[in-house]
This record gives sequence, C-alpha cells and structure tokens, in this order.
Amino acid sequence: MNRDVVITPPFFEIGPKAYVYGAEIVALARLADDLGREHRVQVILTPQIVDLALVARAVESALVFAQHMDSLPVGRGVGSVLPEAVRAAGAAGVLLNHVERRLPRDELTRTMRRAEEVGLATMVCADDARDAAAIAALRPDVIIVESPELIAGGRRDDDERRAVAAANEAVWSVDPAIRVLHGAGITDASDVEAVIAAGAQGTGSSSAIFTAADPSSMLEAMIRSVRRAWDRTH
Repeated sequence: MNRDVVITPPFFEIGPKAYVYGAEIVALARLADDLGREHRVQVILTPQIVDLALVARAVESALVFAQHMDSLPVGRGVGSVLPEAVRAAGAAGVLLNHVERRLPRDELTRTMRRAEEVGLATMVCADDARDAAAIAALRPDVIIVESPELIAGGRRDDDERRAVAAANEAVWSVDPAIRVLHGAGITDASDVEAVIAAGAQGTGSSSAIFTAADPSSMLEAMIRSVRRAWDRTH
C-alpha cells in the first residue's frame, strides 16, 4: 500500500482502454479533472501507456494510473512495461489484473512489490467477494470488484447491488484502509448513482463513456451522479 497517494471517496475511474488516445484522451482528461474538482470527486484516469506522460502533464488533481505494467527490473525486456518508466512518466499508480490482462497470483504479487518499490499505488481487479478477500491480503490501495459477465455492456440487477455490501465486508475484514470500487455494468448515470447508493466508495466506466454519442456529456452526468449519491447516503 502506498500511503503517499491519497484516494478519498467518492472516486471515479475512467478507463479508456484502447478506445481513444493522443489529443482525444488529453482533452477528455482535462474535462474530467475540472469536473472532479467542481463536484469534489477524486478522478482516476487509466490511459494507454504511451499517453501516460501527456495525460499526467494535462491534469492537476486527477490521479493517472497505468493500465498495466510488468515486474521486470531495469535491463533486458523488449516490449515490457518497466515500473520505473511508469513512475517517471508521471503516473501515481497502476491498474493490475483486469479481466483483459489477467496475472497469475505469483506474478501479481511480484508486480505489486515492484510498484511499492518505485512509489506507485496499486488498483487491483477482483471478480467477486471471495476473490476480493484474497487480493486484500496483498494490501493494494484499491480493489476493483467487477463481474466479468458485466464488463462492456452487462446490466446490474438487484443481486449485483446486494453483492456490493458483501464484497466491502470481505475486503474490510482484511484491511479497512483498502478502498473498494465497484465497476462493470455501469452503462449510464443512473447505474452510477445506484452503485454508490448501494455502498460503493467509487465506481467507473469505460465503454459507456467512450462509445456514447457524446462522451463528454456522459462523463459529466456520471461524475455528477457520484457526488449526488454520495451526499444522499453519507
């Protein structure tokens, strides 16, 4: 856990995956940064590796995390993502173990250790409450709990909303300092509001933002909903 990177709920993670890059993600990052300050929502951005430095220079209060990195040391490793380079690019942390980039548990442990060595916070994905509890033992800064079936277009139902409390309890029984984000199945602002109201400290979205007819408007609606739901329930 990196105590130099402070993530204060409520927070919202914007995951562009490979939907946008270059000038387009920089423009959206600036908007997200402004919206985060306006609504007092901590924004986390996970741009493409090649855009890390561009986005880090463009924002003031948003936190920039790499989408992935490797555990290798400085030296050989063509095509790998070096932890020291991620930190030097201006990233505050790294996203690990996403369903689209799974890591074996021993490699996840090594990569988290390397992140700690270079001063990067860790945001680690888990499928459900049991998986989240196991990952909590590794002491990441944030655990993202998201069902793989809901990623990129699934719809949350009442069972998924009830699962928020179970996952929170599973994580916090191990370490109450870990932040818990509940993602996947977040298709619009009403989903954002519902998951925060159900007990999530944070949420996030990828495809719903970047495939929207107006990504900027969708982003603004979602961040507004984070603050509205948080104020209503806390």
